[in-house]
Amino acid sequence: MIRMGLVTVWLTLLLSSVGALFWYNDWVYQLPTPIPAHYKLVSLGTKINLPEKFLSKNEKPVFLHFYNPECACSRFNKRHFQSLVKQYGKDVDFRVVVLTDKKYTVEYIQDKIGLEIPVSFDQSVANTVGVYSTPQAALIDQSQKLYYRGNYNASRYCTEEKSAYARIALAGLLKDQSLPMLSARAMKSYGCTIPVCKN
Repeated sequence: MIRMGLVTVWLTLLLSSVGALFWYNDWVYQLPTPIPAHYKLVSLGTKINLPEKFLSKNEKPVFLHFYNPECACSRFNKRHFQSLVKQYGKDVDFRVVVLTDKKYTVEYIQDKIGLEIPVSFDQSVANTVGVYSTPQAALIDQSQKLYYRGNYNASRYCTEEKSAYARIALAGLLKDQSLPMLSARAMKSYGCTIPVCKN
């Protein structure tokens, strides 16, 4: 009888700890990424001078996926990003920009994201478009102006269709529309600080 009580208390404690840990991690994700002291805002509509290797050869819009393989938020984002490439890959040139202080190969990153698309380790691109966390998206239109920069989704797991901000931006740009009105959460950075994942 005492043994059964101890097992019950132990399981209750264990489940409570797991629940508290999950709640805490979800709560931390809901907090915006702290803005770095050196951060310089890049407004939407700003002409972006991307390095030549980033430019589209077919004058298509360019979608920059800022990624850190050590960041849990980037890993949660994987399927959503794959779905964007699958849906819009014929009309938009997708690029991955790796933001980390560790060394990786292009092949390793392509394997991690499950896509064979161009990968760059040029972290200066993040400053050029005003990105300071991962995962983040930046969409450059055909005239090389910043059309969208922000989050993929309000949900950590990119499961809310109503807040699929990057998808909404892609659809709007390809219809030659102005950026649709998005909530403030679309533009406020969430996730992992760069270059090291801290959240």
